[in-house]
Amino acid sequence: MTLASTATLSIGEMREFAGFTPAEQRYIKRSLDIGLSRSDAFKLWGTTTSESNAIRRQYVAYQDLKVLRDLIPETGGIGEVERLIGKLIRLAVFDLDQEKLSSFSAFRFLYERLLGPEARPYLPAAFCAAAALPQIRPQHRKTLLQSLSEAAATAPAWSDTAPRFYPEFIDDVEAA
Repeated sequence: MTLASTATLSIGEMREFAGFTPAEQRYIKRSLDIGLSRSDAFKLWGTTTSESNAIRRQYVAYQDLKVLRDLIPETGGIGEVERLIGKLIRLAVFDLDQEKLSSFSAFRFLYERLLGPEARPYLPAAFCAAAALPQIRPQHRKTLLQSLSEAAATAPAWSDTAPRFYPEFIDDVEAA
């Protein structure tokens, strides 16, 4: 891949991220800090007691990420898919139930970074299954399910290109 095409992909990912709501952006950055062990999420994101409690719950939920990465099917056999999908749906329910992600695009953006590009073909199914469960508030469920485009739901193939842009926390002082 050429430098120009890599730069184009990165810019496209940045534009996609910029299109998410501020709450989605914040949740994605915090989730990447927790899921990829990039930094101490309590120090960066734990501004209130309720936020610290949410971070604690997220650390517990994200303990399965390494296992999930190892479960992504190589051949797509039904047995391999079966081992992956239950754990993936359980984690997706956790994230969607926080009501910070309001679209499939934001969900996919987060999960392809948490799990890698090999997980892309399984994300629409996990998203639909998780969003349709009764743990998700009905109005939020409707918003989530309507956000999945026909193109994403019926894609004949998925790119195996690794994400280039991983958004991070930027302190207000740093930004100035």
